[in-house]
Amino acid sequence: MIEANAVYVLVAREFKKFIREKSRLISTLARPLIWLFLVGGGMSRLVSPGMGVMGVSYMQFIFPGILGMTILFSSIFSSISIIWDKEFGLMKEILVAPVSRLSIVIGKALSGTIVSVIQAIIILGLFPFLGLRLGIFSIIETILVSTLLSFCIASLGIVIATFYESFESFSVIMNFVVMPMFFLSGAMYPVKMLPDILKVLTRLNPFTYGIDALKHTVFGGMGIFDFPLLVDVGVMVFLSVIFVLIAGVLFERKK
Repeated sequence: MIEANAVYVLVAREFKKFIREKSRLISTLARPLIWLFLVGGGMSRLVSPGMGVMGVSYMQFIFPGILGMTILFSSIFSSISIIWDKEFGLMKEILVAPVSRLSIVIGKALSGTIVSVIQAIIILGLFPFLGLRLGIFSIIETILVSTLLSFCIASLGIVIATFYESFESFSVIMNFVVMPMFFLSGAMYPVKMLPDILKVLTRLNPFTYGIDALKHTVFGGMGIFDFPLLVDVGVMVFLSVIFVLIAGVLFERKK
């Protein structure tokens, strides 16, 4: 059973924290901007103009990936706030409250989703500067996909956070979870051009399907994607449910 009041309280708490921590917003927006304009600008000199048959510049090509990067880092680290709650004892108070573990998981996942989508919308507003033309429906579709991807990644982050008790594990999560997920997602280069072994790894990466769905919504029918949109959405919905259920079971064990 899911208690709406408990979900609301958790979402409101994380949202207030986000509003008060302006440095957090600035730092999370700085990363995608650096990658888009510095890394993307530099790499575009090495990549042939027009990306061959795809007909877009390299900076335009990585734009969905940069949107995904914003969501990935924000969603994962919003969920990792659970580790902070453990260190300061707040998680014990949450767990002894008379609410279901599923409500706690969904509340945490939704709070991470809202924060991530707000940041993704800010980055999405850069599309005119890259020469991209997005209609109102494409913008709405991109926001909807971003919301689904954020919830999926935030749920995965909660599952990961249940295994750690201290914030010293931050570097482990960064090096062995976040960065491989990003580089094996097709965010920076087409999955079709990867070696076979890396293609297999990208298909096992849930983040790949979010990036692919964003390519659908940003580039429309230009054919710059690896899977049908229904497959991308189906995988994200399925994995979101699985991650929420797993996180609920893991929290249940902490009684």
